[in-house]
Amino acid sequence: MKKRIILGGLLILLLAASFAGYKVLGPAVSDESGKYFYIRTGENMDTLTDHLVSRKVISSRPWFSKVAGWLDFKTIKPGRYELKNGMSLYKLVRMLRAGDQKPVKLVIVKERTRELFSGKMGKKFDTECDSLTMIRFLNSNDSLQRYGLDTNTVLSVILPYTYEIKWNSSPGKMIEQFQVSYKKFWNEERTQKAARLSLTPLQATILASIVEEETTRKADKYNIASTYLNRLKIRMKLQACPTAKYVSRDFQLSRITEKQTSLVSPYNTYLNEGLPPGPICTPSLESIEAVLDAPSTGYLYFVASDKFDGSTVFTSNYEDHMKYARLFQAEQKRRSDSLKKTRGK
Repeated sequence: MKKRIILGGLLILLLAASFAGYKVLGPAVSDESGKYFYIRTGENMDTLTDHLVSRKVISSRPWFSKVAGWLDFKTIKPGRYELKNGMSLYKLVRMLRAGDQKPVKLVIVKERTRELFSGKMGKKFDTECDSLTMIRFLNSNDSLQRYGLDTNTVLSVILPYTYEIKWNSSPGKMIEQFQVSYKKFWNEERTQKAARLSLTPLQATILASIVEEETTRKADKYNIASTYLNRLKIRMKLQACPTAKYVSRDFQLSRITEKQTSLVSPYNTYLNEGLPPGPICTPSLESIEAVLDAPSTGYLYFVASDKFDGSTVFTSNYEDHMKYARLFQAEQKRRSDSLKKTRGK
């Protein structure tokens, strides 16, 4: 009889241990609302547990609390955590305790303004760094000064890469991460190339941003860069249409008129000599290289070809430039009139 009681007790203990082991090490996570779980700044253990239960990530509050206690999980680390169906409470708590979050992939192609960039960041990083928080930071010279930047130059450090950024990063931490890539790109070789053109890395980036907005044709980028460099050398106004478009903030404009070229702004190169105070977009690496490796030419003017094939005609004197400009304008008018007739039928 005593032996049966002992065996019964051992069986109960074994079943209890198995049950506890299953609760701790068995599948516990079932996330139906998405693959990531977000812990916001300021959460404590109670709000975190409530959040996990309300999201139906876990079904048992007591068991989560028990495992958290056993693993000495006390410090809540904000972040974006990747959940996997069937993850055990043990693995879940270990991940949260270690702050082993999944970074956000941020792909930079072309950013034109601080406002548009802030909107993009707000969508990517939700409430931890919303668009209002980001634009306040980017619009504050006091905030940017510690990074050697100001409101005009801040976008110059954002190169067209794919970044992996922690979801709970502050705007300052993001800028630091951008600057790491920026400094790697602007190595000694590239910095010396810019210096030979009498440019700093910032100035080369600004000029590249104009080249970027002028054309998508790689072959033409080098000659466009050369043309602008020649204008800079003789202190001729750049008169770059993309800068007037940038000032207007109408990036869908297909034709620049006196309405745009007369807009008063330090970015308008029709009114001001030299480069604008900052980039008018985040240029591609191809455009930056076009500036650094621009050929030596005598070009001072360029205009789109009247063939409308996307190519550009470069000239060294104003008379030839106007001849090709009139050809382009005539072809542009012919095409416009033809389109109107077609629509009128």
